[in-house]
Amino acid sequence: MRIVILDGHTLNPGDLSWEPLHALGDCQIYPRSNPAESLDRSRGAEILLTNKTPVPKELIDSVPDLRYIGVMATGYNIVDVAAARARNVIVTNVPAYGTSAVAQMVFALLLELTQRTGHHSDTVRDGRWSRSPDFCYWDFPLVNLSGKTIGIVGYGRIGQAVAKIADAFGMKVIISRHGTKVHAGVRTVSIDDLFAESDVISLHCPLTADNRGLVNQERLSRMKSTAFLINTSRGPLIDEAALANALNTDQIAGAGLDVLSVEPPPSDNPLLKAPNCIITPHIAWATRESRERLLQIMIENLKAFLAGKPQNVVS
Repeated sequence: MRIVILDGHTLNPGDLSWEPLHALGDCQIYPRSNPAESLDRSRGAEILLTNKTPVPKELIDSVPDLRYIGVMATGYNIVDVAAARARNVIVTNVPAYGTSAVAQMVFALLLELTQRTGHHSDTVRDGRWSRSPDFCYWDFPLVNLSGKTIGIVGYGRIGQAVAKIADAFGMKVIISRHGTKVHAGVRTVSIDDLFAESDVISLHCPLTADNRGLVNQERLSRMKSTAFLINTSRGPLIDEAALANALNTDQIAGAGLDVLSVEPPPSDNPLLKAPNCIITPHIAWATRESRERLLQIMIENLKAFLAGKPQNVVS
């Protein structure tokens, strides 16, 4: 059985072991693949594994022995699932491997926006504190989270984990998802009211045709001028030009983004130069602990498929 991994580097840059996968068959692991390489490298594969490298219809139809596509992530929009279904190719994903890590990243971004620890540490290293006439100084408003309202868009596993941490900070939690069980102290409001009431908005929903551009000019205009926007979910949930404009005109206080609409971003993405915008390179998922769980579940998915009992099937 031939197993091909198209882009193994981000999951395992060398600190994890591929041995359990090698034990399952003839395994070829590529650190990354462009579209032409993906097509060539996939030929003869029965098992194809990918993290973020697209698996389009052209590739699926060009690999006659293909039986299984394993997405080494939760989001599986990189795979043409309709084409896979037409070929009777099973597609699986890896849900819920990084819940705590992503929730942690939400507050890493938020605390950087409210405390500016990185900036102030840099000024101390530059000698500014040593030269200061006062015992302290700060360059940005310092914000206390206790008593503030966080609006969570998407109340699944990660949204619930964020709500739990927010509660520990003494924050009030509101959500926009109706028809779902909410925990004590969580209030459900309309999406428009969430944007208007929140001091912090955190996005935790999968990307769909209906919510692409969810955060647009109209909704940004509803936000408080002191509010922060956090996105650790999917970049296209935000109209990036509208957000850049809101930041450039002080319409909102700041944004913390771990995802963008195109990754890596082109140099002309307006958010790269927007003020009060912290951007990290899609690393919320990437703690060692999360990657270990991802690898383990990915191998369990493959073993289950080989045993005739596939799990975490998305197509």
